[in-house]
Amino acid sequence: MIPVVLGLTVYGGLPFTLFWLTAGAAALYEWAKVARLPYAAGYAVLGLCGLAGSVILLSLSQGALVVPVLAGVAVACGLLTRRLRAGVGGVLVAATACVPLVMLRGDTTLGIWAVCYIYAVVWCTDIGAYFVGRTLGGPKLSPRLSPNKTWSGAIGGAVLGTLAGCLLLFASGLRFEPVLLAVGLGLSVAGQMGDLAESAFKRAFGVKDAGRIIPGHGGVLDRLDGFMAACLFAVLIGLVRNLSAPAAGLLLW
Repeated sequence: MIPVVLGLTVYGGLPFTLFWLTAGAAALYEWAKVARLPYAAGYAVLGLCGLAGSVILLSLSQGALVVPVLAGVAVACGLLTRRLRAGVGGVLVAATACVPLVMLRGDTTLGIWAVCYIYAVVWCTDIGAYFVGRTLGGPKLSPRLSPNKTWSGAIGGAVLGTLAGCLLLFASGLRFEPVLLAVGLGLSVAGQMGDLAESAFKRAFGVKDAGRIIPGHGGVLDRLDGFMAACLFAVLIGLVRNLSAPAAGLLLW
C-alpha cells in the first residue's frame, strides 16, 4: 500500500484527490456504523457530497468557502441523524482525511515534500512507538483508552518520527531551520493524540475496531486516526504562516 500512496502523492492531480476522498468517505461510513447513527446510508452520501464539494472548491481556488460548506453539511448530517454532536463530528473527522492533504499537495513540488513529510513523521512515530514500547515497556500511557501503549513507546515514537521528518527535509534540499524540529515533534504528538481520541470514541460505543476493510488491522479510521490529526495540525500551521500556499507555510521558515 505504501508504494501506491507514494506514487499517487508524486503524481498528484485527480488520482491523488480521489484516493483521499475515498478514504474520507470510508472513514465517514465507519464513524456512522460505530456511533450507530440512524439513516447511516443517507448520512454517508450527504457527508460525501460535502467532502467532494470541499475538494472541488479547493481545485477552483475557492478555499475560503470550504469551512462554511463543511460546517453546513455537517450540521445537516447531524439533523438528519437526530444526533447532532455525533453527526457533525463524523463529517468533520472524515474531512481531515482528505481536505488538508489536497490543500497541502496543490500543484507544486513543494506540496509533494509537505505531504511526504507528514507521511515520514507519522509512519515512523508508529514504528518507533511499537518497537520502543515493546522493548522497554514501563508505565502505561493511557490504561483505560489504550492498554498496550506506554510512555516509553510514545517518547520513542516522537523521537523517531521527528528525526525521520528532519532526514526527509535534508534529502529534499530545502533549507532546514531548527524550528522544524518543533514542527515535527508537534506532528508526532498530534498523531498520537489522534490515536488516543479514536480509541476513546470506540470505547464509548464498546467497539474494538472501526471496521474490517483491512484484514488484521481494522478499518480506515483505525489506520488513519493519528494521520488525520497530524494532517490537520500541519495544514493549520501552513495556513497561519501562508494562507495562499500552506505547503510553503509548513516547510519554509
